[in-house]
Amino acid sequence: MKNTVLLLLIFIAISCGDEAQKPYQKFEGFAFGTSFHITFEGREGLITERSIDSIIHSVNKSLSTYIPNSDISKINRGDTTVIIDDLFQEVFEKSLIIYRETDGFFDPTIGTMVNAWGFGPGERIQVMNQTTIDSLMQYVGLEKVQILNGRLVKKYPETFLDFNANAKGYGVDRIGRYLEEKGISNYLVEIGGEIRARGVNSRDMTWRVAIEKPNFDGSRSFQTIVTLDNESIATSGNYRKFKVDSISGEKYAHTINSKTGYPTKSNLLSASVIGKIDCADVDAYATSFMAMGYEKTRAFLDNHTDLKVFLIYSDTNGSLKTFTTSNLILDE
Repeated sequence: MKNTVLLLLIFIAISCGDEAQKPYQKFEGFAFGTSFHITFEGREGLITERSIDSIIHSVNKSLSTYIPNSDISKINRGDTTVIIDDLFQEVFEKSLIIYRETDGFFDPTIGTMVNAWGFGPGERIQVMNQTTIDSLMQYVGLEKVQILNGRLVKKYPETFLDFNANAKGYGVDRIGRYLEEKGISNYLVEIGGEIRARGVNSRDMTWRVAIEKPNFDGSRSFQTIVTLDNESIATSGNYRKFKVDSISGEKYAHTINSKTGYPTKSNLLSASVIGKIDCADVDAYATSFMAMGYEKTRAFLDNHTDLKVFLIYSDTNGSLKTFTTSNLILDE
């Protein structure tokens, strides 16, 4: 489950002093089923809302499973004539790398099972028993899909691709790259909590964002503040929708296990990932960690020290705990 509210922009709140500000432009709107905010240094008119809308449209046309005539929707329906564009190819290649790194815990073909359980854009299957799951799991596995001569070739026509776990982050990257092509080096792009930040804000300070504190009374406050030094950040999970084990009292979130095909308990309730990499990549890692759970994520991070990670998890007593990698400095 992708969370769109854990990360809250606070660059506006932080820069509320009396110091002189540089001329920064701001755009706001809606994209990919959520809101977006773009702040950048540059003269007025250099970037237009139409140009941003065009980028969002191109990502949707290529990768949105919720748009019937998108390339990915046509491919999922079995159209073998679709010539994939550069956007689709890049997201596929990025996904394949993280699929291999995470031993398949990040797997866009899990969309087959997400639909079957009623969590995706496809048709839900009413009777989900072991026989049904076994029959569907043969279509899961990104190694069963490849790009040949500009077309996506599936070993099984029934395989359903779903890049929703990193397409939003990729949209952030496409906008960020466009700003850079226009000579803009100071900017922050945020779509639904996924962020790509470069340079400094209007007060010559490194961009700062907040991670939300898990308040269960409906109020909202900050858990901690992190600085983005030419980095991207993404968060996956939602502790507001966790369940409680009736026997142990342990809190958990549901996620589809790409190994079994079942929705399984995860004691990891939220994963925020920061890195000097594309937002699509930290987006994918955050999703992977939710599928792995807390213990497997900790083991993975031992061998991936380039990632900065903040985790919120539930211990065996049902209490919420946090973990921060040693390379992530928090401003609490």
